[in-house]
Amino acid sequence: MPLGPGYTIEKQEARVQFVTAPEPRIRIEADYQLKNTGNRPLHELEIRLPGRRRFSSSEVRASWDAAALALEKSPANPRNTLITLGEPWRASARHTLHLSMEFLPAKEGETTLSFSKDAFFLPAAGWSAELLPPGGLFTTGGVPPKRWNLLVTVPEGFQIHTSGVPTKSKGKGREFTVLALQRQKDPYPFVIAGRYSAAEIGKGTERLHLWTNEQQESVGLQEMRDALTRVVATYDAAFGERSKDSSQTWIVECPVVVGCFTTLNPLTAKLLGGDENERTTAEMISHDTMVVDFSGGTPKLAAAAAPSLAASWLGYAQNPGFYEQKPPLSLFPAFAAALGHDAAQGTESREETIRRALRLIPTNGKPQQEDDPAVLRVKSFLFFYALQDRYGQEVFRKATQYMLYARRERGFELSDLIAAFERETHQNVAEFVRLWMKRPGVPEEFRARYEGTAAATNDKETRP
Repeated sequence: MPLGPGYTIEKQEARVQFVTAPEPRIRIEADYQLKNTGNRPLHELEIRLPGRRRFSSSEVRASWDAAALALEKSPANPRNTLITLGEPWRASARHTLHLSMEFLPAKEGETTLSFSKDAFFLPAAGWSAELLPPGGLFTTGGVPPKRWNLLVTVPEGFQIHTSGVPTKSKGKGREFTVLALQRQKDPYPFVIAGRYSAAEIGKGTERLHLWTNEQQESVGLQEMRDALTRVVATYDAAFGERSKDSSQTWIVECPVVVGCFTTLNPLTAKLLGGDENERTTAEMISHDTMVVDFSGGTPKLAAAAAPSLAASWLGYAQNPGFYEQKPPLSLFPAFAAALGHDAAQGTESREETIRRALRLIPTNGKPQQEDDPAVLRVKSFLFFYALQDRYGQEVFRKATQYMLYARRERGFELSDLIAAFERETHQNVAEFVRLWMKRPGVPEEFRARYEGTAAATNDKETRP
């Protein structure tokens, strides 16, 4: 017996068609077969549509059993759209909601996500409509069915990769359509497609698919392959090998660079030795797909891709816990980025990365002085190196892997990290964490170890 208003999406299908003439555009249509499973009639539906800041789009059209519906901003939340139904949607009644829209290329001066006539992508979340439950207590609704269809139609000659499981494809004229079955493990659908030259990088279970506008020279491709192989090996060693379901990654050239990337976190940029206003040139658009900017050439690609690629191991693209953390866990993604960045460079740069961070922490603070927020973030970054030093790489790998997979999609706290390390070490890790994070500054033993290494290296280099 339902306790409040609500509905169920019994069947759902989304269709994406990429059209190249007279100008490129992306047509999107979706059908939802709905049943009122609540305890009262419904008079309206609330949905969340793609944001205008992300996409340049035409007006959304909606119909209810083929009858046109009017859309307006929700008075409760301007981010949402309210659909007023012509007649009350009675309990147990079934209806079909149809939505359609078109995405258009960004105009000159706009920074919205764009595409060319030869390639496009729709990132996970943000492009498809999201149906929301009714307002009030004990409400239900908006959850996609366990299985639903995503159909993508593109011109012949396109490479295509989508969320879900491709089940079949068929060609008609100069187009072909791929049907991808979406499951509960694919909550955010995505599509990327284009006239790409494809190459495969990696060995064994770890496979990287490289899609570029033009075929790459073998020398540059080999350099990039070697660098990315080092990054993959480093992440495997630090966090454990990815599961079979996530052991493949697509690295794809962005169709239009403007609007494709965001600004790199200023602190992360500084910790990696870059400019704090630096923009990223590689960014994950789904759990297994990354768009990149090839204008800098293939040698720099691996280092630029490493921070985003870390998401495939850490799961912070899927786990909301990473966006809700306080130090030190809030700096875990930056630590992973540094590991991959250093591996891509192909040099023994771990110590230089640590020394670079140490220079951001003053050494003349008062004994009882608390760390200011900027220092606390840098110290949190170094905390993960200290864990590696204290307990070893193998324990670090097992403990972090246990925490990440045990708490996937449920969020986690510092206590979960401590518990994972104590599970592996049978030691009082909480005391080590307290000494590192609660005392002002960085432990002198840690600073001496790495600054002493630098001094010894410089002394050796200056000897005759």
